[in-house]
Amino acid sequence: MSTTAAVVLAAGGGRRYGMPKALVEYEGSLLVERAVRTARAACDVVLVVLGARAVDVWRTADLTGATVLANADWETGMASSLRTGLDGLRGFPGTVDAALVTLVDMPGMTPAALERMAAHAAPDALAVATYDGVRAHPVLIGRDHWAGVIETATGDEGARRYLAAHDVTEVDCTGIADPADLDVPPTGVPSAP
Repeated sequence: MSTTAAVVLAAGGGRRYGMPKALVEYEGSLLVERAVRTARAACDVVLVVLGARAVDVWRTADLTGATVLANADWETGMASSLRTGLDGLRGFPGTVDAALVTLVDMPGMTPAALERMAAHAAPDALAVATYDGVRAHPVLIGRDHWAGVIETATGDEGARRYLAAHDVTEVDCTGIADPADLDVPPTGVPSAP
């Protein structure tokens, strides 16, 4: 049976939001706590990559059951967080066959969507969730592809360029998760505490 690790990317500064999204409260908990809980419900191994205000997040958030990695280069974009997460899995005790990459700012992600994606896990797997035919997150990256993704990931593109150059399994997650991300605060809600 393949071991799949969830990699929660939570390092960004949230420039458009006005604060790091990991510290944003949403329906009674921080977005990073929600993302970690969702990931833990679907995967035994969970890594969370922090960056902006990492110490504040680490001190404030309940990250029980997750391994925390710090991305010192978080300001260069999401790709550096993806590289940090995949590099972290390379040295993880035991063998992880695939990384299930999810984002901190998607509060509508569900364990059911992560489990549906994890069902495709294998060292050579490449899969992306779709919603009404549109590609989104989470993304499943098998171990055989980690070096290629690390090499080609730049800026805020993450694995997009690598995925475009390879055969990717599309996994329909329509109706079991909401792919919307929180880019800006809701109208009338202050952006910073």
